[in-house]
Amino acid sequence: MMIPVRCFTCGKVVGSAYEAFKERRAAGENPAKIMDSLGLTRYCCRRMLVSQVDIIDDSAPYA
Repeated sequence: MMIPVRCFTCGKVVGSAYEAFKERRAAGENPAKIMDSLGLTRYCCRRMLVSQVDIIDDSAPYA
């Protein structure tokens, strides 16, 4: 997991919300409602979660 701890734009802590977002998204919930319930209301914070791609498993063998 390589999610940034804070939002690049406003500095709000978003790293702690990623695991809950990922689990609830896999369960089929609406991403907008998930982020609202996690307290991520600014679009800059929302893009931190929506645009995250897990590549650590792909790059770990090369480290």
